[in-house]
Amino acid sequence: MYKILNKQILNKNVKLIVVKAPVVARKARAGQFVIVRINETGERIPLTIADYSSQDETITLIFQEIGKSTMQMGRMEVGDGFENVVGPLGHPTEIQNYGHVVLVGGGVGIATLFPIARALKQAGNFITSILGARSQDLLVWEDEIRPYSNELIVCTNDGSYGQKGVVTELLKVFLDNRKYISRIWAIGPTIMMKAVADTTQPYGVPTIVSLNTIMLDGTGMCGSCRVIQNGRTQFACVDGPEFDAHSIDWDNLLTRMTFYQTEERLAVERWERFKLNADSTFSGATR
Repeated sequence: MYKILNKQILNKNVKLIVVKAPVVARKARAGQFVIVRINETGERIPLTIADYSSQDETITLIFQEIGKSTMQMGRMEVGDGFENVVGPLGHPTEIQNYGHVVLVGGGVGIATLFPIARALKQAGNFITSILGARSQDLLVWEDEIRPYSNELIVCTNDGSYGQKGVVTELLKVFLDNRKYISRIWAIGPTIMMKAVADTTQPYGVPTIVSLNTIMLDGTGMCGSCRVIQNGRTQFACVDGPEFDAHSIDWDNLLTRMTFYQTEERLAVERWERFKLNADSTFSGATR
């Protein structure tokens, strides 16, 4: 069992857990992910590694409660554990001294950028970070990324914190006023990454995205995480998770992300009923 050593509530739907996983922690690199399973009948859930410590033998995972399995994970506490933690999976981020790089993070994707920012900073890059969320209460890990950013710009859709607007608006202004940007990383909701790709393509700036697609086995055998890149089929689990943003068939990817919406909704409804019944039974037993 892979025990949870620490848990934090970052906002109403986003949780952080630190998991004891010695082998994964020793081998993990920026940009890689794991697949976790709560129990032997549980769903396989891909989660990007937000942080890792070979000394402490731990990995840090940050997730948003959007489906039955992540809601179930959100109820896990310190001392609970996962049946499986498989990884690290996927190709690590290619870290070099590129010069001036821009990191664009949205929502929970900001945490995914953290190990990339740290590694790029250690390699000598000048880093501008543009972070966005719908509102201030949904912004995560600004303080963690700040020490590795030479410049940090924050925006919120509703203007409750930082500049009012979305990350692509700030990015375009930034690109219009800077002579040379070596590379851009964008991680966040799929629609945000597509918008970043559309924004940067006219400027010819290489743009990298991390694709967390529908994923099952994580070994390239099932084919569920298909991504169309330059007309060719790739698999996010073994060929990614990072891809050239300008080569992705975004319309195909966005369509694929909706394949199981009905099943996901039904699973959440069944989980909510189960949770309500379990809580009621527990409450009655303690009276």
